[in-house]
Amino acid sequence: MADKSCIKRLQKEYRALCKEPVSHIVARPSPSDILEWHYVLEGSEGTPFSGGFYYGKIKFPPEYPYKPPGISMTTPNGRFMTQKKICLSMSDFHPESWNPMWSASSILTGLLSFMMDTSPTTGSVNTTTAEKQRLAKSSLTFNCKNATFRKMFPEYVEKYEQKQLSEQTASEQRVSSDARHDKSSNSISERNSNSTGEDTKGVEGLKDMRRNRKQAFPTWVMLLLFSIFGVVMALPLLQL
Repeated sequence: MADKSCIKRLQKEYRALCKEPVSHIVARPSPSDILEWHYVLEGSEGTPFSGGFYYGKIKFPPEYPYKPPGISMTTPNGRFMTQKKICLSMSDFHPESWNPMWSASSILTGLLSFMMDTSPTTGSVNTTTAEKQRLAKSSLTFNCKNATFRKMFPEYVEKYEQKQLSEQTASEQRVSSDARHDKSSNSISERNSNSTGEDTKGVEGLKDMRRNRKQAFPTWVMLLLFSIFGVVMALPLLQL
């Protein structure tokens, strides 16, 4: 059971965090347990974590602020192990270095800063930049499968659903565009085919006309020759 001083301190820190939010950090206590805080760190631009949303928990001891909290991260990130306590000077790994003046805000700011670093520590992992970027891209999808995350951070769930809708709309537009392009290509091909057929028919027609002319010309000549021959044969009879 937390001391009254502990509860008052955490309530005060939460009000301060709501009044003056810290960049790239969202944190709030569990509705059923003020000693358990849930947070989301947003990856900073220009780092392998850019575009990532990293969900985790802070467990405050009942003696807070005189004893340090435990810190863990739930979202796969490529920097820290998941579901394992992270070793920081502000965590319960180093009670000797804890300062009661530190707050939840300063703890999370220190965690975000240390996340961007590459120094090894208990609970850290070593991964490539490409792996960190891949995990950052899939982080929101991973988080939204977590029921507690969905309950604690509905604004990120809404962001995820809007992203999904946008991607779906873009995909449908690409499919529609491809279908129109294919239809247009088919129409052009059909017109070209019809045009080629008509041209072929025209050429065949000209050939037929020429053949008919060639066939008609000799018949006409023969008739003329027969007429002349008949006149010539009739002249002697007329002279008689």
